Amino acid sequence: IGSDVSAFIRHSKRVIYVEDDNIAEITRQYVKVFDLDGNPVEPKITEIDWDAAMAERGGYDHFMIKEIHEQPRALRETMRGRLHGDNDPVELPGINLTDEEIKKINRIVMIACGTAYHASVAGKYVFEQLCRIPVEVDVASELRYRDPVIDENVLGIAITQSGETIDTIVGLREAREKGAKVVTITNVVGSLASREADGTLYTYAGPEIAVASTKAYTTQIMVLNLMALHFAQVRGTITPERAAQLRAALRKLPEQAEEILKDYRDLLAIAQRYHTFNGFLLMARGINLASALEGALKIKEISYKHAEGYAAGEMKHGPIAMIDPCFATIAITPKSATYDKMLGNIREIKARCGEVIAIANHGDNVIDDYADHVLRIPETEELWSPVLVALPLQLIAYYGAKDLAPGIDQPRNLAKTVTVE
Repeated sequence: IGSDVSAFIRHSKRVIYVEDDNIAEITRQYVKVFDLDGNPVEPKITEIDWDAAMAERGGYDHFMIKEIHEQPRALRETMRGRLHGDNDPVELPGINLTDEEIKKINRIVMIACGTAYHASVAGKYVFEQLCRIPVEVDVASELRYRDPVIDENVLGIAITQSGETIDTIVGLREAREKGAKVVTITNVVGSLASREADGTLYTYAGPEIAVASTKAYTTQIMVLNLMALHFAQVRGTITPERAAQLRAALRKLPEQAEEILKDYRDLLAIAQRYHTFNGFLLMARGINLASALEGALKIKEISYKHAEGYAAGEMKHGPIAMIDPCFATIAITPKSATYDKMLGNIREIKARCGEVIAIANHGDNVIDDYADHVLRIPETEELWSPVLVALPLQLIAYYGAKDLAPGIDQPRNLAKTVTVE
C-alpha cells in the first residue's frame, strides 16, 4: 500500500488505484474492493511501464544526484513521439482537444503546487508569447477559495508529478465543475489526476524518488513548451519559419543538458563555500523568474538555509536590504531581452559588498567584469532557457547541502506525495 507507485515499484508493476469512497480488503490470497454500501467493485489493474532498476541509486550517493543526471534521457523520452523534426508539427496524442476547441480558448488557468507551480510560471510566459492567450497561474490550494471566474472557454492545465496531489486534484475538479476542460500533466500512468482530467500528457521522466524534484520539473516545462508550440501551430500565431526555429532549439535541449552535466568543476568549487553564506537571493527577469523561484526552493528543501527567488526589478523594494558579504546572490543572466538590466542589478549588489554567482551563456565575456563567479550554460532560445538554467541550480543546491544536511533524499518534514490538504 502506498500513495505513490515508486514506493513499491521494486516489488510489483501492477497497481490498483482505490477510488474515493471505496474500501479495499487485502489478504495474502486476494484483493477485493467495495463501495461504502458493501457492493463489490471490479478493480482495474494498471501496468506501470517502469524498470525496477530505475528506482535504485545505481552507484550514486543519493537519488537526487542520480535524477539530476537522468534529465537528458527524461527530456528525450518526453519529446519522443511528439516532436519528430524541425519542420514537423508537434503531435500530442492524449490531449483530447480538437483544433476547433483549441481555437476557442480565450484563457488558460494553470493549477499546481510547489515545483509544479514554478513550471507553470515558466509555462505562462511561453503560452502568452507564442499563443497570445492570457494565462493565470494559481497555487492549487488557493484556487477554490476565491471563486475563480472560469467557463467553457477556459482551459485548465493541472500539473502534478505524482498525479495524486490533493490540492491540485481539488482545483482540477473545481475547474471542470465550472465548465472548463482540463488537461493534466503528470508522471504517473493511471494516477487520479489522469483519471479525472479530460486529457492527459505524461512526462516520461521515470520514477522520481528524491523528495526534492528535479527531472519532473524540467520535463513538466518540456510538456508545456510542446503544448504551446502545438497551440501556436493550430491558432496560427507564429510563422512556419519561427516554429521551425523553436522546434530545432527544443530538440537540442537534451544534448545541451548533457554538456552541462559532463563537466561542472567550477560549480563544485562554489558549492564548497556554501556554508559561509547565511542566505541566498536568486534573482532573474522574464521567464527565468520561474528558475529563481525553483532554485530557491531547492536550496531551502535540502540545505535548510534561507533562500528566496525574486524578480530582479523588485530588488529595491525590499530584498536589497539583506545584501552583505555573507549573503550570496545567484543572478540568472542568460542571453535575453533584459540582459543589460540584469547587469545593472548585479552592479547594485556589488556596490553593497554582496557576493554574486552568475549563470550565463558560454562566450559571454561581459559578465566576468560584474560577477564574482560565473557558471556557464549553452545558449538557446530565451523561452527554452529555464530547462538549462535548472541544472546548475539543482547542482548548487545538492553539492552545497551534501556536507551540511543528512537528509538530501528525504528532507525533514517533507513528503514526496502530498495526499492531504
